[in-house]
Amino acid sequence: MTNPRRRQLLLALISLVTVGSTALVTAAGRVPAPTPEAWVATWAAGLSAAGATGKSSAGFAGQTVRMFVHTSVGGEKARVRLSNRFGKNPLTIGHATIALPFGPNSGPGDLKPGTIKDLTFFGQREIVIPVGGYAASDAIDMQVPANEDVAVTMYFPGETGPATFHVSARETAYFGPGDHSVALTGAGMPETSNSWFYVAGLDVLNRNGKGAIAVLGDSITDGFKSTINADNRWTDYLSERLNKQAPEGKAPGVLNLGMAGNRTGVDGAGGLGVNALARFHSDVVAQTGVHTLIVQLGINDIWISKDTANNIIARLQQLAAQAKLAGLKVYICTIMPWNAYSSAPDVINYTPELDSIRLTVNSYIRTGSDFDAYIDLDAALRNPAEPTKLRPEWDSGDHIHPNDMGNEAMAKAVPLDLLL
Repeated sequence: MTNPRRRQLLLALISLVTVGSTALVTAAGRVPAPTPEAWVATWAAGLSAAGATGKSSAGFAGQTVRMFVHTSVGGEKARVRLSNRFGKNPLTIGHATIALPFGPNSGPGDLKPGTIKDLTFFGQREIVIPVGGYAASDAIDMQVPANEDVAVTMYFPGETGPATFHVSARETAYFGPGDHSVALTGAGMPETSNSWFYVAGLDVLNRNGKGAIAVLGDSITDGFKSTINADNRWTDYLSERLNKQAPEGKAPGVLNLGMAGNRTGVDGAGGLGVNALARFHSDVVAQTGVHTLIVQLGINDIWISKDTANNIIARLQQLAAQAKLAGLKVYICTIMPWNAYSSAPDVINYTPELDSIRLTVNSYIRTGSDFDAYIDLDAALRNPAEPTKLRPEWDSGDHIHPNDMGNEAMAKAVPLDLLL
């Protein structure tokens, strides 16, 4: 057993050495603490199981796919998150890269010289993602710009089977036979798709650490009817506003988790994904640095499901409760006008009876206290002369989805003091 007096002497000596070391550091000038790393999602997508037909159903075999995603905030490092959540086979990725696109005058799918970087997974170029699994690449040094496109290219040496994907990307993806992961040109990938495959998110190292805002929505948030490859979704416009308003480099990320056909409590068919409550944790809570949720949902519950206002409100309340349990701020959007909406030729889905459900839900949103605040998209986009309709200059033509100008008007309707 150690002598108690000897033990006290040893402790005193250690204390003197520590104090002396501190004095030396102080005299020479205190060594600054290292800057903490702050990772944040700059882009993300809600993913679903493959559709009954098309490329998602067929999958890839000995092929390369090149996809473009649009950032919200920039950073000095990057990592890519991948998903095989809805796959039926283990997913083998033989080679993957990240790069910047070449520019408006380059060829389809071309990349900027000198920007292509290999994605590795704990130092390995190849990875196998199990059925239902996820993977994150190693961090790579890369100056990722804000509000710009980034290219993710993946080569699949074997048969993938049906793909985990996002059906309506509003971005052109290119694919073709062979490994074109490091090809500057897209010429070897002549086939195209309007979907994202397997890519769940893009994170950047942004030491300002302002976190991310997730927007959980339907096809309106997904940008349906906005111009393809123009990045004119309302979340893109919102990100641009935040980057202009916030001090340089200190805007939060904006993550578009819209999904065509999405409803609060009923799954979609044909690649349209699971309901919002079922995907809340995988699509919202799992995002890197997320601290705020904006909910834009409800119209599909009305015109597709013909559900009651009480049922829709109950599920919105659950979304609010789940968000708060996850420690998130949560805001909700009122449901926009849709009079004369036609989902198919010679079919008018709108009725005054169904619209009364929308008005009841909107009344709950405006007067309730379950959410931290509401964003009144209905008031911002409705036609003052005919309040059940969209303003004609912002109507894409189907009377429910805004055009590019309408998406910009939606973004302008968001009070930035809620988010900054």
